[in-house]
Amino acid sequence: MASLNAPIRLFIGATLLGLGLPLTRLISPLGVGTDPNPVLAQETLAQTELGTAPDYRGAPPPPGGEPLPPERLRREVEPLPTDFRVPALQPDYTGDLWVGTYLGLSRVDPNTGRLKARVDLPNYTIDALAQDLVGRIWLGTYEGLLRVDPRSNEVTAQNFTLPSNRVLSLQVDRRGYLWVGSDRGLAMISPDQGLLMTTVQELPGVSANALTLDEDGQLWVGTLEGLVQIDTKSAFILRRIGNLPGTIVQSLTTGPDGKLWVGTPSSLLVIDPNNPFGEPRSVTPLRGRSVTAVRFALDGSVWVGTERGLLKIRAETGAVLGELSNLPSDYILSLSPDVGNKLWVGTTEGLAWVSLSTGQVRPHLAFVKNPPETF
Repeated sequence: MASLNAPIRLFIGATLLGLGLPLTRLISPLGVGTDPNPVLAQETLAQTELGTAPDYRGAPPPPGGEPLPPERLRREVEPLPTDFRVPALQPDYTGDLWVGTYLGLSRVDPNTGRLKARVDLPNYTIDALAQDLVGRIWLGTYEGLLRVDPRSNEVTAQNFTLPSNRVLSLQVDRRGYLWVGSDRGLAMISPDQGLLMTTVQELPGVSANALTLDEDGQLWVGTLEGLVQIDTKSAFILRRIGNLPGTIVQSLTTGPDGKLWVGTPSSLLVIDPNNPFGEPRSVTPLRGRSVTAVRFALDGSVWVGTERGLLKIRAETGAVLGELSNLPSDYILSLSPDVGNKLWVGTTEGLAWVSLSTGQVRPHLAFVKNPPETF
């Protein structure tokens, strides 16, 4: 029997060598063989043939760093700071003013300042507002489009496949189509049919920061590299105007005479779209200032918001008629003149209004970060 077991042990040992496994002395579970002290566990050949067992003890682990302080808070449970930016203002057909903020959407009676409705939108950052031809309010957010029915204040998400969901600007053209400017191009939407009609993804200057219509109803787009004119019927690019002082167009509006007023990080420019070879005229008092908002008042004057204050200028000459202070912040984001006989001003620190009859400036206490004790 012993003679039969020896070849088997040799065969198994050779097989294990071929597999690259540790070679061990195989012990018969029945203790068959000449060994008077059968072992019931595996034993390495090195232990028996060399007389010593290999040392498998590893090096000690490296010393650990200093423990975290016990007062350290996890970032995900820290409350986020409240953001009072007001980047969008839109009057509606009822005379109310819609206020788009980083905290949500609100509806205000501009005559009394009374807050009529507040819609919390915790997952949305509003950057643009527009009213379509039947009175619905459209919201451009960093997560796409929303629509509000002013009769019920109900908000509905709109699942259009836009060039980008980060909406920066909105404009309704004369036919009633909604143009949506994003950080990756333009889209045209039919508000009534709820359809995406076309997109302009290869927009020169890429980002559609600001939109306005000219006298002919064509769309002008302020981008990272100047101005682009778009045919609203075909969505074809008609013209480009580049090499502007400041390069980036931050704000854009059309004056009563059809000229474009363009705000850049270093100037306020006036451009005649009917004179393709004319040089942009720079408004002297605004040279070197970052212009963030431009709107015309009913009296023909121009309100200009900058990163360092709010000015009123004469459109014909560019002369400064006045500069307002006591706003929640000097950094102006949005303007809505002649609403409830007031100029409404959105800033980085809240909302304020200016009486057009007395010139008095007052913050709206529902939208400011640091309400004054008296005003």
